Amino acid sequence: MDIIDPHLHLFNLSDGHYGWLKPENAPHWPDKHIINREVSQSELLLSNPLNLAGFVHIEAGFDNAKPWRELDWLEQHCTLPFKTVAGGDLTCEDFPTVLTELKHRKSLVGIRHILDEDAHSLLTNKVFQNNLALLAKHNLSFDAQFSLTDTAATQALCKVLDNIPSLRVIINHGGWPPLKSNTGNWQQAFRLWQHSLSALAPYSNVAIKLSGWEMQHRDYSPADMQNVIMTCVKILDERRVMLASNFPLNTFSCSYAKLWQGYDRLLNTELAPTISHSKPSATLKNLLLFKNSATWYQF
Repeated sequence: MDIIDPHLHLFNLSDGHYGWLKPENAPHWPDKHIINREVSQSELLLSNPLNLAGFVHIEAGFDNAKPWRELDWLEQHCTLPFKTVAGGDLTCEDFPTVLTELKHRKSLVGIRHILDEDAHSLLTNKVFQNNLALLAKHNLSFDAQFSLTDTAATQALCKVLDNIPSLRVIINHGGWPPLKSNTGNWQQAFRLWQHSLSALAPYSNVAIKLSGWEMQHRDYSPADMQNVIMTCVKILDERRVMLASNFPLNTFSCSYAKLWQGYDRLLNTELAPTISHSKPSATLKNLLLFKNSATWYQF
């Protein structure tokens, strides 16, 4: 079965900056050395019956001042079908100039500006909003990375979508859904996350990518994945949910092939009958592993 991986990163340490990968810089993960290396397309290996038919490369800090350099490197070296979500500072009034340069690259389909803790202040910033409108004008999507437990940020995003109804937004890493594997009162946090997901559901131009499980807990469980996937499909519908790897960061927990085998197993057995009684598991798998990514990222 063909899959498209809609969220991964390749690293070219020889030519790129990647300040966040350097040991002296945050994030200070004890296992960061595992990914502080050259990472190429040749490592994207899957086991039968899965076949990697394409991928979406998400900006990885190659050169934040000149983000088109990362796209140039990828377009020169990658042989599989792929699309790129470039970096870009949407708080900058000069972003239109950067976008003009980026648009010369044929793989470009979107922009990511990591929101995280600054999500509310960024989404309510006028320059930021103007640049989001510019993305919509050029038929480019916005990869939004922030926690859906941040209800104020979610409300701000809803207002942006009201004002820019043609903007396509793809939530990264599932909006950091609270996992059972984490300690503490995860149920309360999960209800907040679920409430925000429901607030975004009426906007048909919003989709979600599920990946980055390892970023919340290195020992996350299949039950964590099943709970989140099931909730997203039920609230957003099966055509707005994508499964992704976050490679190479997923290797903090398991290999690339093992992650996709896990997704395949969930969709074959436990998950599919639970969330889609009337739809054959093969159809659901095709949507979550291939077709939705092909649609949302313009393959």
